[in-house]
Amino acid sequence: MGLIISVDIGGTQIRAALYRRDSLNALRVEKIKTLAEQPGVFQRLEGLVASIWPSDEKVDAIGLASPGPLDPHTGTIIATPNIKEWRNFPLGETLSEKFGVPVFMDNDANLACMGEWKYGAGQGHHNVLFLTISTGIGGGVIVHDRLLQGFHGLAAELGHVTILPDGPMCGCGKRGHIEALASGPAIVQYIREQVKAGRTSSLANLKNLTTRDVVEAARNGDLLALETMQRAGKYLGIAVANYLAIFDPSIVIFGGGVSQSGPVLFDAFHASLNETVFDPTYLKNLAFARAALGDDAGLLGALALATVSTPDH
Repeated sequence: MGLIISVDIGGTQIRAALYRRDSLNALRVEKIKTLAEQPGVFQRLEGLVASIWPSDEKVDAIGLASPGPLDPHTGTIIATPNIKEWRNFPLGETLSEKFGVPVFMDNDANLACMGEWKYGAGQGHHNVLFLTISTGIGGGVIVHDRLLQGFHGLAAELGHVTILPDGPMCGCGKRGHIEALASGPAIVQYIREQVKAGRTSSLANLKNLTTRDVVEAARNGDLLALETMQRAGKYLGIAVANYLAIFDPSIVIFGGGVSQSGPVLFDAFHASLNETVFDPTYLKNLAFARAALGDDAGLLGALALATVSTPDH
């Protein structure tokens, strides 16, 4: 039974874990600071992988989750915002040459989806829609037990679907994306804009406002906070109605901090979804679930990708 090394590259830290193919219990886990703004990120990554490389057993492959955009077909980082030196960088090929095993990689949201499908909330489903809602909005799609990657490897950028033309500016520079309407920063930004326009709220004088503050205020009856969360839920419902029409999944899995907001977000979401969906048949037997893998979603998604991409010896 061969081994898989799984790597999750984040803006703050890089984690690597050594797994047996048939077990989710890591034999070793190590992490280092990414130091993304400093040169030598690849060298730090290389040293991390070397630190957990077994001396007496064979490694079949390396699975790697990285922020995108990237091309999973060639293993090339196109442009990862936090790691400037990796523009058009052949990460997969370079890592494969260093360690002499195949490297399989994809963006972190796609692999979180794959992890949830194989090991988490999506087990038993063949068509899965995964949406993570936090600082940004990302996602992934499983179609007939295969991760949807697309021609360029850029499929399922679910956060950058236009929901409100001429709406708020998204962090990507385009207007009206769902990320600009329902992510954590979008929720906070709407509160600030409304307070500045003269609306009253218990949050008005809070300097370091967070989404958690908005959710708590909404639960406590703050009308502006409740309106803000309902607004986010409404647009999220429109977005998911669009995704259902395209992908027709049997389960929708929500991850990320904002997805833990509860009824103040999801009551409006379900009302909007029911109103907007093309046909009620899409909702028949459709399951909704919370992501189950937590902080290990990237590592386990990379493990899933490497495992399904290599034969079991």
